[in-house]
Amino acid sequence: MVKEIVLQGLIESKILIIRGQRVMLDRDLAPLYGVATKALNQAVKRKSEKFPVDFMFQLTKREAEELSRSQFVTLKRGQNIKFLPYAFTEYGAIQAANILNSREATQAGIAVVRAFVRLRDMVSANKELAVKLAELERRLGGHDAEIKAIVDVIRQLMNGMSQPEDNQAGPNKQIGFRPS
Repeated sequence: MVKEIVLQGLIESKILIIRGQRVMLDRDLAPLYGVATKALNQAVKRKSEKFPVDFMFQLTKREAEELSRSQFVTLKRGQNIKFLPYAFTEYGAIQAANILNSREATQAGIAVVRAFVRLRDMVSANKELAVKLAELERRLGGHDAEIKAIVDVIRQLMNGMSQPEDNQAGPNKQIGFRPS
């Protein structure tokens, strides 16, 4: 159980958003499946018909360099990225596990899919929470205006009571019962 929780956390930390999609890079997926990155990519190339563009895509040189910089991996001056990484969507990750056809890849593939689903659920919950928060703000916004109007009326009444009107007694006249 603890091993599965640790694995889920590890997988979730490797899921990135690239081109607006949640993906895992070949270099992060291969060790989970118990193969070298090169072996994973070769297997994928041999079965390329099983990987349409919504399953997998190759990063551009610019994306790979930005990703390297964002992950604090620095290349030496004049050094280039030798092979552009592949990014696997949830569907591509499970397809890769299927073509590798090993027990370890199958188990890891299941864990990867669960991690993608868990992240999707978390995003969905956050969207629902954002909608509810916006609705609450809208409701309270209306109440704020109503409360402000009530406070303004109370202030006007308080100001009206403290200031004498023309038909009320002036400061020189006494109010009350006077015996004759």
